[in-house]
Amino acid sequence: MSQIVDLEKDQSLKRMDVALVSIAVDSKEELGQEAKRLNIQTPMLSDEDAAVTKSYGIPLTYGGEPGHTFVLVGKDGRIKWAKDYAAPQNGGLMYVKVDELRSEVASRL
Repeated sequence: MSQIVDLEKDQSLKRMDVALVSIAVDSKEELGQEAKRLNIQTPMLSDEDAAVTKSYGIPLTYGGEPGHTFVLVGKDGRIKWAKDYAAPQNGGLMYVKVDELRSEVASRL
C-alpha cells in the first residue's frame, strides 16, 4: 500500500490528468481497513475473483499470484500501456519508484 500513498503525495499524475484507481484481490474489508489506516484517498476496487483484471486482459503473475501491474487506460477505455513490474523479466519489483512510473506514463500520453 505504500506505493499508492507515495503516488498520492507526488501529485504529478494528477497534473497530467491521470486518475488513480487501485485494484486488488484483497477483500473490501481489508482494503477499507488499509485505506483508513493509511488515509488513502484513491478509489480502491476489490477484485477478489479477478473479473476486472481479466476483462482488460491483464493476467495474474506466475502461479496465479497477484502481481504489481500498472495499467494506463485512456479516456476511451482502451489500454495504452501495461507493465507487471513483479514479473521476473521486469525486475520482480513490488514497489516502483514514483519518478520511473511518472516517466512511463508521461511517455504514453
